[in-house]
Amino acid sequence: MGNHSVVVLDFETTGLSPDGGDRTIEVGAVLVQDCRIVDRFQSLMNPGMRVNSFIEQYTGITNEMLKTAPPAAEVMERFAAFIGRHHLVAHNASFDRRFLDSELKRISLTREQEFACSMLLSRRLNPNAPGHSLEVLVRHKQLSTSGIFHRALADAEMTAHLWIKMVDELKKNHQLRAVSFELMQRLMKISKRAVPEFLARLAQER
Repeated sequence: MGNHSVVVLDFETTGLSPDGGDRTIEVGAVLVQDCRIVDRFQSLMNPGMRVNSFIEQYTGITNEMLKTAPPAAEVMERFAAFIGRHHLVAHNASFDRRFLDSELKRISLTREQEFACSMLLSRRLNPNAPGHSLEVLVRHKQLSTSGIFHRALADAEMTAHLWIKMVDELKKNHQLRAVSFELMQRLMKISKRAVPEFLARLAQER
């Protein structure tokens, strides 16, 4: 994985906004080191509220399943330990970042790690892809998949495979020995039009 490790995470939730009272119902994450998934974390979590029928159908996570799930606070304590000091990656990271920060705040913790967004990166590195949803990119890149979508661990694993693929392609296509997390963050933030020149300059510098 070059010279960085990342925790790639995904949340399933009761809705779209923690500011509107929505909560996390499942967390899944994988630890990626040296271009390999080396550890996994997955747990349902009881949010203390019912989920609606749309969320039940969308995720396959039912109210019955959540009744016997551990409390959200207990899961988040364990998840915070799993994250440790690793950089964080998610697909459409602004969504997962909001829920992570909200759930950590409930147990009096604050995130210090930086986030990178695999969706924003894909828009810059795969401009000819037919779309940039996780499902479309998995098919387009022929990535390893269990065939399950909208469950936290499966989505985290597919996002990790996408991240690894983008790192590998950067190395191969631009003769880079290593791809740092900071480089991925810079790529994510520059305009799409500026990417080819930025990468050409980077290859010359190396």
